[in-house]
Amino acid sequence: MASKAKDEVITRDVDLYKSQFIGARRVLSSDDQKKVGLVLTARQYLGTPYDFGAKYGQTRTFDCSSFMKWIYNKHGIELPRVSRDQAKEGRYISKSNLETGDLVFFTTKDSGGKIGHVGMYVGNGMMIHTYGEGGVKYSTIESGWWKEHYVTARRVL
Repeated sequence: MASKAKDEVITRDVDLYKSQFIGARRVLSSDDQKKVGLVLTARQYLGTPYDFGAKYGQTRTFDCSSFMKWIYNKHGIELPRVSRDQAKEGRYISKSNLETGDLVFFTTKDSGGKIGHVGMYVGNGMMIHTYGEGGVKYSTIESGWWKEHYVTARRVL
């Protein structure tokens, strides 16, 4: 705890203040603030239509990689335009160590077994991405199509 005297720190047993405790607040690290910012920016686009090959720089439609490039760019992180190239950025992260803000990569029915899709992991086995009907949306990576077609993840923060 800080004291009234300049540059002096006093330590005391927390139990002395138990009866006066009102509450606490967790302060986010700068990395955690970036992660929250990425998710909050991405969710502003929920429902934006999916359009394969959507032109980067406009926000009327997105494809998966233009969406990720747009969101991360808004937070000062440059990504290549296509998912296969985005999968070469940052560092490898195992599926069991995913954190909010990590890029997750998948094959698609048209990608010939290679990476053809990207989303952003948001926690609790979910990603935000855009693909097909409904455009930008949340999907689980823990079951169904996305679980079966998961390839890798990268941390770019």
